[in-house]
Order: sequence, then C-alpha cells, then structure tokens
Amino acid sequence: MKATETLHEQGQSLWLDNITRDLLDSGTLARYIDQLSVTGLTSNPTIFDHAIKNSSAYDAAIRKKVKEGKSGEDLFFELALEDLTRAADLFRPIWDRTRGVDGWVSLEVSPLLAHDTPSTLTAAKALHARAGRPNLLIKIPGTKEGLPAIEEAIFAGIPINVTLLFSSAQYLAAAEAFMRGIERRVAAGLQPEVESVASVFISRWDAAVKDRVPAALRNQLGIAIAKRTYKAYRALLGSPRWQRVFNAGARPQRLLWASTGTKDPGASDVLYIKSLAAPFTVNTMPEGTLKALADHGAIGEMLPADGGDCEEVLARFAGAGVDVDALASQLQDEGAKSFVNSWQELMGVIVGKSAALAKAS
Repeated sequence: MKATETLHEQGQSLWLDNITRDLLDSGTLARYIDQLSVTGLTSNPTIFDHAIKNSSAYDAAIRKKVKEGKSGEDLFFELALEDLTRAADLFRPIWDRTRGVDGWVSLEVSPLLAHDTPSTLTAAKALHARAGRPNLLIKIPGTKEGLPAIEEAIFAGIPINVTLLFSSAQYLAAAEAFMRGIERRVAAGLQPEVESVASVFISRWDAAVKDRVPAALRNQLGIAIAKRTYKAYRALLGSPRWQRVFNAGARPQRLLWASTGTKDPGASDVLYIKSLAAPFTVNTMPEGTLKALADHGAIGEMLPADGGDCEEVLARFAGAGVDVDALASQLQDEGAKSFVNSWQELMGVIVGKSAALAKAS
C-alpha cells in the first residue's frame, strides 16, 4: 500500500496544492485521484502565475477572451474558474460520497483585498456565484480585516477556506469567525451546514528562523507550531459551544496544513507530511511532495491530541531568542504581501500575453 493510501485510510485528506490546465488536459489530476488518494486541491495567485506564465495551454483561451473585450482581473478569473470548475467536477463524486466533507477545490479572492472587509465579502459572494459548483471553497485570508468577512460569508452560506494562518492564536480567531457565522445561521433558522477549512502554514516558520537558531533546532519550529494548533483544534471540537452547533446540524471547520513542501534541501522531502499525520485534518501538498510521498514516504505516528512535546520544543526556541507571537504576525503580513506581489506579476503576465496574442492574431 502506498503511503498516500495509508495516510488517507488513517483519516487525513490529501489535497494537491496546484492547478494547471496541463494537469487537467493530460489526465494527470484524474490519475492522482485514482492512484494517489488525492481528494481535493487548493490554488493561490502564485500557482496561477506560474501556470499561465510557463505554459502555452492558456493561449487560445486568452486570445478568445481578448477578442470578447476581456482584460485584467476579469480575464484571469474566467481562466481560473474554467480550470477550477473542471477540477471540481472531477472531485464531485468524492464530495457526494462524503456528503460535503471532502472533494473540494479552492479559489482565492484578489490579494489586493486582504485588508478591505467589505470588498472581500462582495468578491467572495460574486466568485462563488460565478463558479456554480457546490464544492468550491472561496479563500479569504485570516487577517484582522479578513475575519469579519469570513463571518459574514459563512452567515451567507458561502464555504470558506481561511488562508494565511500561522499560529494557534490566529487559527482560534478564524475558528471564532466561523462559529459566529454558524451560530447566527442557527439563530436565524437557516441550515447550518456550511463547510470551511482553516489553513495553517508550516514550512515558512522553519525558513524564517533557519539562520537564527542552533543546528539542533533546525526544521522543528513549524511542526511544534502545528502540534500546538492541533491541540487547540481538538480542544475546540470537544467544547460545549461546538457541540451545541453540531447538535443543530453544523459541520466542523477542518484544520488544514498548508505550505508543507520542505524548503531545506538537507531535510527529508516528506518531513511535514510524515510529521503531521492526523485524523480529520487536510494536508495540501505541492505536486513534487505528493509524488515523493507515493514513491518513498513513510507515515509516522499520529499527532497527539494533547500537543505532545510542543511546549518543550517552543520553550527551546524562546530560549534561542525566537518570539513566536511576533513572528506569527510577521509571517502573516509577509504572506499577504507575497500574494500581492504574485498577483501583480500575474496581472502583468495576463496583460503581456493578451497584447502579444492579440497582435499575432
């Protein structure tokens, strides 16, 4: 049995952190579903930037849309929705079989809106309506301004992937926004079954401190943060407040591990996969990491519900001068800025390709 299948059997969903038209056209994504237990996927501006910039697969569609008068963001979202609705249809049998627990794809609102609550909510509603697929999550960053939009989107019945979370405190803030949205639906007599995942980024922690800590602490911070967050997640799932909305028919917001490709070339290429195995969670992994897991991965012990040794490890980092609370805020801010940079580059690619293809036609 491949490690991908083992992990799936142990209760963790494997999602692909990638989407390209080539993956769809070649049948590769369908093969990953059939052979590697992939049950969903995520996208972000960086992924689409690389996909469109490094492939001619989008050229015909761009040429057609330019002739129709489309440009910029509107043209991009049409391309993205074409890819993601095709992917959503591939995952739809899984979504149906699990009654909405699994089988999801994700599309992010414009990163330029990360600090604009009203516009984020408007964009989330519009994109979800345009997609016309029940198994498409709209990604909203868990920034201070994103949290109210998350609550309102959940209240409006829009399934949400909360992105750019880096700590247990940021996760709990996202969970609180989700809960408020669900509780308001219950109070209003609305159906409370609105799905959500909370995406906690892992590898960026270790990349941020690799030159600031002793060699003995390398590649341990992200996993310790994940264990602390998993402890908070499990405690929240067992709380009376959550049990009340579950009894009313709500579904839990699942914890998702993001940024799980290993950035240190000296570490295992499946480090964050084997270390973060946990039931009722999602691990969304880059294509290379998925292939490595299937080829030579081995699954370790399940994450302990009590966080295991996370506090001891985090104490060692504190002793080495790492302020994890301050770093969590820094990483979230840097992550938002990074997505803005990718978005701007993506818009530049769209403009450049549109002009070149229009000229050539």
